[in-house]
Amino acid sequence: MSEFKYVGSELDLFAAANNWKEYWSSRVRPFVTGDVLEVGAGMGTNTPYLDRGGSQRWVCLEPDGQLTAQLSLNLGHDRRYEVVNGTLQSLDASRQFDTIIYIDVLEHIEGDARELEMAAERLRAGGRIIVLSPAHQTLFSPFDAAIGHFRRYDRPMMRSVSPPNLRLEELFYLDSAGLALSAANKLFLRQSMPTKTQIGFWDSCVVPVSRVLDPCFFGAVGKSIVGIWQREKG
Repeated sequence: MSEFKYVGSELDLFAAANNWKEYWSSRVRPFVTGDVLEVGAGMGTNTPYLDRGGSQRWVCLEPDGQLTAQLSLNLGHDRRYEVVNGTLQSLDASRQFDTIIYIDVLEHIEGDARELEMAAERLRAGGRIIVLSPAHQTLFSPFDAAIGHFRRYDRPMMRSVSPPNLRLEELFYLDSAGLALSAANKLFLRQSMPTKTQIGFWDSCVVPVSRVLDPCFFGAVGKSIVGIWQREKG
């Protein structure tokens, strides 16, 4: 069992953010194919939104032992999922995947460029790496620090960690309406943790507005960012 301990405590709060999970997953799900590795799978709350039955093998990789135990309880009954406690470095190097996913994970990894480089080494020809992360370093707040974020990303930062030999296929922001809430927390509230009521308001009232506004901004505005890289077909 890995000795890594996740310092954040927000996973339970965001577990019920169904509108948000359905929204961002709808934007990345078309790129999820074949054998999948989900890095930092947490409690498994994102997995059902990403997996709609089209994948052949789904490995949920989680370094925190307690989260891995919860992950096994949540998904272990389904034979489609393989739950592994560890990091990409501890996973057998011979294992190759068609899709490798980081959902709100890369910002927790200090050596992010090296992490994506190692992920690229496990990617088959035509395969993809998908990253969803919080956007804009200027919005880095006590909340980010409290849950172990090293950074937030913008487009130049995402481009700077592009893995060698992979093509940056998609790069866009999500949740334009939520950007105002993040700015308010940074400038005024300075909370280290949102309340359940605040999460519920954002998910039920703000995210639906973002779904309407985001296409109007052509992915140029938002509090989250998505990067998708593809290995060329050999």
